[in-house]
Amino acid sequence: MSDFMKWLYAVYIQPQLLEIHEGEYTDYFQNITDSLPDGLLPDLQKCEEFTAIHAFLLGLRTGRGLPRE
Repeated sequence: MSDFMKWLYAVYIQPQLLEIHEGEYTDYFQNITDSLPDGLLPDLQKCEEFTAIHAFLLGLRTGRGLPRE
């Protein structure tokens, strides 16, 4: 993954995810982090980073084909 995508995640995507974590899904995210064995939280965070970056890229690719309303 490029350095730009990691920067984009840190500056743009992650703050958006933190707002979601503070919203109506707070309990679900908290349940997952509480149930993880010690040491696996960094792995979960890297998986979340990977998934969020690729979801963002998918949105860019497919959004171009959608009609504007």
